[in-house]
Amino acid sequence: MAICHVLGFHRIRSSAGNPHGGSPLVASSAVAERSSILDGVRERFAASTDFTVGLEEEYQLLDPVTCGLVPRFNDLVDAAPADLAPHLAGELISSEIEYRTDAHPGFVDAARDLCEGRLAVAGLSAAQGVAIGITGCHPFSRWQAQQIIDTPHYQRVEDELGYIAWINNTWSQHLHVGIRDADRAIAICTAMRSVLPEILALSANSAVYEGRLTRLHSTRTSLFTRSFPRCGIPDPLRDFAEYEAFVHLLERTGSVVESTQIWWSIRPHHRFGTIEVRIADGQTEMVEALAVAALSLALVAQFAADYDAGVPLPEHAGRFIEENLWRAQKHGLEGRMIDLDRGDDRPTSDAIRALVERTAPVHEQLGLAPFITQIPVMLKNGNGAQRQIRAFQQGEDPAVTHARAVERTRQSVEEALELVGTVKSI
Repeated sequence: MAICHVLGFHRIRSSAGNPHGGSPLVASSAVAERSSILDGVRERFAASTDFTVGLEEEYQLLDPVTCGLVPRFNDLVDAAPADLAPHLAGELISSEIEYRTDAHPGFVDAARDLCEGRLAVAGLSAAQGVAIGITGCHPFSRWQAQQIIDTPHYQRVEDELGYIAWINNTWSQHLHVGIRDADRAIAICTAMRSVLPEILALSANSAVYEGRLTRLHSTRTSLFTRSFPRCGIPDPLRDFAEYEAFVHLLERTGSVVESTQIWWSIRPHHRFGTIEVRIADGQTEMVEALAVAALSLALVAQFAADYDAGVPLPEHAGRFIEENLWRAQKHGLEGRMIDLDRGDDRPTSDAIRALVERTAPVHEQLGLAPFITQIPVMLKNGNGAQRQIRAFQQGEDPAVTHARAVERTRQSVEEALELVGTVKSI
């Protein structure tokens, strides 16, 4: 086993032995396989196809005049046409709705699906007298006025978490990536932990909450990622057996009754046989949503290529990743990130440029290059959080700023579709 220690970081070539040490709390993998939550999961990963793509984004349901949140989820679902309804899902509160693409063989088709889905939800909403918008949190609607949707999952969440659930009025985007083999998926999830802060910093889009600047670029991170249990950056995991043992512990001790109660910012998805990247704030601008997703996919694919080539994957200690996560949450693109290999820090923009460079070998292969070229534009012109901060500091009413975000949520899709149209499906 080749191990290199820098800032508590080690790279592991072999899965022999247990680098984390034994624990009496963790059951053996043989016992873990009896978990009902884990039924068929290993088989789904064995049958998964590398780099299939699914995208999800969440929309605020808004009064078209005030841009305040309105509880219209059930109305939209009931009115949805047959081709749109299967793509819609609830997300905790009744003033929120999610669009989920199909699983696609490549990123370009998933990107087109997401663009068309946003337009379809906007059209459905408008017909019901509702506007949609996306920012990581709503800038002025109060959480006390929101209603939890009536589904078994979310009623369970409210019953268990109470206040923590009530204040989670947040909007994000998720990426699903097909990965063949459960052990390989866990290794890539462990590696992805180290780059989640850079993805968050790039995507930060929630700097205004309850009518004021929070002095955070991603307030959503405080409302959800740092408050929910089993959320944020997970521990490094050696292989799928170690993950199974942990899930079985949660199940047999009554901590969870379904896998979706594990809200980690990077997780293996039991139903789909995918890796799910869940760290990003929701994006107002569609080209920025696609840029964030494209970089995330590139990182997954590069780690998969390294794993297949026998190149050691990163397994940094959580305490160092957490420091970078705080920097991303607090400063977004305007801060500095610790280089976890070198032990010094650098501008966050440079850390993101390094990830773009590191993943360059997979950009053309996966059709990502045109989308990733938007990242330097974001680094130069600013992301959603920086636009919100500038507007607030110039004295603009948050309602006016949010009205513009609502307008851009729809208008920006046309620009993104032009970009998608220049790329051939892979």
